[in-house]
Amino acid sequence: MFEANLTLISVTSMRAMQRPPLVDRYGRVHRYLRVALTDRCNFRCRYCMPLEGVAWQAKAEILTLEELEVLVRLFARLGIDKVRLTGGEPTVRRGYEGLVKALAAIPEIRTLAMTTNGWTLAESAGTLRRHGLSLVNVSMDSLDPERFRAITVRGELDRVLTGIESALGAGLEVKINCVVMRGVNEDEIIRFVEHFADCDVTVRFIEFMPFEGNRWDRADIYPYAAMRRDLEARFRLEPLETDPSAVGKDFRIEGCRCRVGFVTSMTEHFCDGCDRLRITSDGYLKTCLFGREEVSLRDLVRSGETAEVLEEAIRRALERKWKGHPDLATLPQLPNRSMIQIGG
Repeated sequence: MFEANLTLISVTSMRAMQRPPLVDRYGRVHRYLRVALTDRCNFRCRYCMPLEGVAWQAKAEILTLEELEVLVRLFARLGIDKVRLTGGEPTVRRGYEGLVKALAAIPEIRTLAMTTNGWTLAESAGTLRRHGLSLVNVSMDSLDPERFRAITVRGELDRVLTGIESALGAGLEVKINCVVMRGVNEDEIIRFVEHFADCDVTVRFIEFMPFEGNRWDRADIYPYAAMRRDLEARFRLEPLETDPSAVGKDFRIEGCRCRVGFVTSMTEHFCDGCDRLRITSDGYLKTCLFGREEVSLRDLVRSGETAEVLEEAIRRALERKWKGHPDLATLPQLPNRSMIQIGG
């Protein structure tokens, strides 16, 4: 199904491309592409899905898996070497495992990752690893079964924990993503570390971010400084050296096998080193998670445009990328999609 079925862009043209890297006007080189496979999810997490729900994209508006492969191959020719599959929930997209296999075979892609709620990992982890997936981030915001159910609406904690065990057993690198919300789950930070203390995982605590319909309020942020203070009251943290483009501040924990990371988008942004681009499930390129400006790559692909025309559109979009996202007073007022429509 995915054997170089690149009828929309000339294979010869793509192979001949020896192009400069994707650099914006601030000198940031972009090597990381996040690709949303769908806007649908079997969970209803409050920070991601508006309480009233969203209008799902029609099937005809969503990129086909072949179109996704075309675009990833193009970005790989332009210097992208890390790809992350997101949603919605990527595992609800029929055929996603075949796409994993196809993307992992692209020579330029060094890291193929996926962000998932872990619902199907117990059954799929081994296959995904054999197909070439190297890293999985599992979204899990509570270790209390009732609270987990309240946050996700439809999730079952034990099933997700079993999926994490299966992922580790299959040899996947595993990160746990926990969105920390004041008054909801900030009291579980130490518990997360204790639970995964003997596991080779990174537990990442993420500041609550504003998106359309998630009823974000500045008072709901539990900031990085408070998270770190809580952990250092119980554990000794040792900073780990990370890539300048990394979104997390990572630490080794004395006496524990697990590591912790903090994603500090709200209180200590990391825009200066940002190397990420996003493609939404309906084929729009976003150069910033919080930016409303989007470019339809889907329409260009479906109109039969060449790789050169697509590249020009991508580079023009990069020229308009923000130096940094607005401050907390401005950011919530800006129009944007809901998180589930953008992709995690």
